[in-house]
Amino acid sequence: MAAEAQTAVAEVTAVAEVPVTDKPTAEKEAAPVPEPEPQKPAAEEPVAEAEKPKPEDDEKKIGESASFKEESNVVGELPDPEKTALDELKALVREALNKHEFTAPPPAKEEGKPAEPAAVEEEKTPEEPKAEEKAEAPASDEPAPADPVPPPVAAETKEIEEKAVEPPPPQTSEPVVVAEVVEKVTAVVEEDGSKTVEAIKETIVAVATLEEPAPTTEAPPSEPKEEPAETPAPPPPAPEEVSIWGIPLLADERSDVVLLKFLRARDFKVKEAFVMLKNTVRWRKDFGIESLLDEDLGSADLDKVVFMDGVDKEGHPVCYNAFGEFQNKELYQNTFSDEEKRQKFLRWRIQFLEKSIRKLDFTPDGINTIVQVNDLKNSPGPFKRELRLATNQALQLLQDNYPEFVAKQVFINVPWWYLAFYRMISPFFTQRTKSKFVFAGPSKSAEALFKYIAPEQVPVQYGGLSRHGEQEFTAADPVTEDIIKPASKHTLEFPVSEACSLAWEVRVVGWDVTYGAEFQPSAEGGYTVIVQKSRKITPADETVISGSFKIGEPGKVVLTFDNQTSKKKKLLYRSKTKTSD
Repeated sequence: MAAEAQTAVAEVTAVAEVPVTDKPTAEKEAAPVPEPEPQKPAAEEPVAEAEKPKPEDDEKKIGESASFKEESNVVGELPDPEKTALDELKALVREALNKHEFTAPPPAKEEGKPAEPAAVEEEKTPEEPKAEEKAEAPASDEPAPADPVPPPVAAETKEIEEKAVEPPPPQTSEPVVVAEVVEKVTAVVEEDGSKTVEAIKETIVAVATLEEPAPTTEAPPSEPKEEPAETPAPPPPAPEEVSIWGIPLLADERSDVVLLKFLRARDFKVKEAFVMLKNTVRWRKDFGIESLLDEDLGSADLDKVVFMDGVDKEGHPVCYNAFGEFQNKELYQNTFSDEEKRQKFLRWRIQFLEKSIRKLDFTPDGINTIVQVNDLKNSPGPFKRELRLATNQALQLLQDNYPEFVAKQVFINVPWWYLAFYRMISPFFTQRTKSKFVFAGPSKSAEALFKYIAPEQVPVQYGGLSRHGEQEFTAADPVTEDIIKPASKHTLEFPVSEACSLAWEVRVVGWDVTYGAEFQPSAEGGYTVIVQKSRKITPADETVISGSFKIGEPGKVVLTFDNQTSKKKKLLYRSKTKTSD
């Protein structure tokens, strides 16, 4: 039973955007339900786990967690450690933007490093010196044999060949020239018998081309061409621009508000917050958030399940989640019957949340969070497998990608077993998270809402006076609260001093009282006019009663409420006058 109760908790909290705790993994590890804590005195237990408590006991348990106060987003008001963490996170974000890490695809898995063998082969490519690269030597270093001494009358020729090989020049990229000098000595006999010796020097040039690239140490400094200097490297790419919820990551003070959300979600652990931010940016790209905003998902039937209505007393927008609507079998089947429909619901829920978030201020002194009201009346039980699959997936996405967007979680019309189970799993939540939770049973739901939301802002179906369409009163008209004591009559008087038209609106939370209205003139002897005959209004008639009366003389309109029950009643009312033409 405990496991089933936990599943139900996941169902009702997933769509309701359970806030990310300081220890996000703790909530996910709650699957193995721990043993219940030792029993405490009955006065401290919200409900008994073995049996359903009496309604009176349940009504006393509205929300006893410590009040949560939102932290400041003004950088100058942060403690020094938080300022330091913010500066460090901004530095990491700036570096990642410069390196285009946010939009870069995730690194591929290494598979044996196939590129390394090719690199090794390239290192072996320089060729060994070839035989042609060596300086060519003459065919023979020995002098040619001399002819015998010629007879006196014959020409005598003596040839002496001496080879002088110059040392090879330094190896360069130019061809190497080897010079072979051959000296010939010839003796010529003149007619008169004298001899003349002529020396002839011949030079034989041999050219050898070296294919080996010249070492850098031997290359002349003037000959290599500096190609890199002629083609300058392109400038580094500009830092990428990344926005989230319409706010650039590093732009102005609004960016600080966004970064502080991720820091608080990870208890100001900078590296963990940075990883969460990068994962969120990548998920938003993969999920197609920007295109999702304009997508038509045909959500007319779901508008009654999740909707925004009014603001709380501090100005936070209020989101209502009415899970009881899924008792409609047709709506349930159209939303969760197969994977395609569950994915469509998930996209619709993310789209709704994105549109709501983009209406926030995001300035340090502005409104940057939302109040969640979760109505558990007639909520489907823990045996709805399809709903459990969809809500668990939604819970995971909301925890990972929407940190610190909930100012308060108000659970109304809470069944007894829900409170019992919450007490079992509460040790898994941080105190900061638990301080955001408020629980109220069926008869105390309106009272719990009025503690945080003004009655004129609360929808009529939840005990307030907010109605849509053309109405005499709007949310701009304030509501006055009063108490009708048990077993007593209570009257309201609206005095008027001149001719006018008076309109009023009243509501008793829970009704079960008798209501009537009349006009009493100020002049003596005037006649009292019955505006509304007294009648008993039961809880089934729990609606807003509107009345009006055209007054032609000074007097007052008196409303009477007769409470014959043993419980006090909450009375809400407002009025306005219009000058008669």
